[in-house]
Amino acid sequence: MQSLQIPLSKLEKGESGKVRQLNISSDLRRRLLDLGCIEGTLITYLQASPANDPIAYRIRGSVLALRKDVSDQIFIVKEESL
Repeated sequence: MQSLQIPLSKLEKGESGKVRQLNISSDLRRRLLDLGCIEGTLITYLQASPANDPIAYRIRGSVLALRKDVSDQIFIVKEESL
């Protein structure tokens, strides 16, 4: 069964997914890659700001806040809870 790719912004608090694709160009793409946001990396939704933008995610042991317009361009495969 093939897994469905969804934007990172579609995760709910506490859910995780693995990066499959970055549809971002420019210096921001390079920065995300430098921070370890590469294919196969596990990302977990930690918490949102009061206005729900930005959202804090755990990536490779670090916490990274991403705005919705950026997380809309990061595609993941959602990890199923055990």
